[in-house]
Amino acid sequence: MQENNEKDELIEALNKCEALKFGRFTLASGKDSKYYVDIKKAISDPVTLKKISDIASARIDLSKTSRIGGVALGGVPLATAVSLKTEIPLLLVRKDAKAYGTRGRFVGDLEEGDKVILIEDVTTSGGSVLEAVNLLRDFGATVDEVITVVDREEGAEANLWNENVTLNPLVKASDLLKEE
Repeated sequence: MQENNEKDELIEALNKCEALKFGRFTLASGKDSKYYVDIKKAISDPVTLKKISDIASARIDLSKTSRIGGVALGGVPLATAVSLKTEIPLLLVRKDAKAYGTRGRFVGDLEEGDKVILIEDVTTSGGSVLEAVNLLRDFGATVDEVITVVDREEGAEANLWNENVTLNPLVKASDLLKEE
């Protein structure tokens, strides 16, 4: 029952900060959608960001997690908030290596064997987060769970499952659309 209350509270917070938009939208993938989750509205609203952090943090087994990871850009503030709440070290995954400095794809310490939970903003097919999973695994980390704020229910769960990764959505699209 608590999970349903949390889900309802999160949907209310997303609506209140105007992160949920209904109409006609073209997604980054090029697909058309009747709704859009403007996660930047949610992560820039301290009340909504705290709500997301509280719910996501409660789903993490602190004793079995070495790093909280976030994929640039949308996952960064989310992972940072969860890291602050859980006091588990933060790891950021860049989409591309920088052409200067250390040229690395990671910001933060990562050691072979670390257990990383990735925090994602919105999942559709799961492609970008799967790229991060594979990058981390290639380094020698263990990644078997992704927590996403919103799963659009368009293949991410199955695509991640095929790579032995569990998708743990705080809210599903069907929950959001039920509210409309």
